[in-house]
Amino acid sequence: MQRDGNKQRIASLSDLIGGLSQAGIEFVIVGGLAAVIQGAPFTTMDLDIVHHQKEENISKLLNFLKQIDAHYRRPDDKIIEPGKQDLAAKGHVLLSTSLGPLDILAFIEKGYSYQDILPNSVEIEFRGYKIRVLELETLIELKSNSGNSKDLCRLPILKETLRQKKI
Repeated sequence: MQRDGNKQRIASLSDLIGGLSQAGIEFVIVGGLAAVIQGAPFTTMDLDIVHHQKEENISKLLNFLKQIDAHYRRPDDKIIEPGKQDLAAKGHVLLSTSLGPLDILAFIEKGYSYQDILPNSVEIEFRGYKIRVLELETLIELKSNSGNSKDLCRLPILKETLRQKKI
């Protein structure tokens, strides 16, 4: 459960995805939720996306973030909202929102941006919207070379999920 001032909220990653889609934002879901959506038996508590960094998309994303009370995750109680320059930069924007944690990434492993990963994503129907999810094969390839211990531990599960999908 997420705490926001005196209010307690349960993270709703599906509402977060639905809101991004409804707002017309161009993004690809990456990370743990991309694997879960494709059948991997993981638990994940946040939504990781790589967004298209064109000006119109950034404006839509910024408007949506205001609607869901997005602010940077910080160790203190200071509330800092993301700005246009943050979403146009080449870094990661790690946010708390009223719908749950949202990590907005300019790129993923190997420096791949939205345009780089778009051909390696699959389109999935979600609540009447088409969403893009990084395909399992690409996720496995990237995580194999990441060096991150959490990623390496999940590799056998990702590979087995892919194998079962192909049966």
